[in-house]
Amino acid sequence: MGEQATSQKNVKGRGQRNYIWIGLSVILFGMMAYLFFDFPFASIGPRQPIFFSHRIHAGVKAIPCQFCHPFTARSQNAGLPSIEKCFFCHKYIIPQHPQILNEWEHFVAKKPVPWVRIFFTPDYVFFHHRPHVGWNKIDCTECHGDIKSRDRLIPVNFKMGFCVECHRKRKAQLDCWLACHR
Repeated sequence: MGEQATSQKNVKGRGQRNYIWIGLSVILFGMMAYLFFDFPFASIGPRQPIFFSHRIHAGVKAIPCQFCHPFTARSQNAGLPSIEKCFFCHKYIIPQHPQILNEWEHFVAKKPVPWVRIFFTPDYVFFHHRPHVGWNKIDCTECHGDIKSRDRLIPVNFKMGFCVECHRKRKAQLDCWLACHR
């Protein structure tokens, strides 16, 4: 009777170990599939010289786009914020953070930060932010997407179809030579 009970325990023990190995295999397979099909960093944009998070600044802190990009309502380019603009806040808020110290080095050396450009329009296209943001009050997310949810931005090459579709939807100018190609 003792041998039979021991034998049954061994069979139960092997069965439990099999379930553990099956469970671990399923978890491992799931992790591999996640990394292969939906790798978390696959959609992250280029590395910038100073790590900057739009998610924190525009999202969590709810800083309006025009605070940092002041030329959107009146010029062709939205403009990158000056280092002085960053220190408007970061002189007091986390001034000893390594990325802020990195930016401080640029400021002291009077060297602009070599940001990697993210948004592009072809050279033969005339685009001006003023009629879009200034006059028609189109929200930045209409073209640039939900940057409030992104730490790093994905590069975008704007295509003509994107602009034409938006102009049709808003019943805006569609004359090629008056609107975009000058």
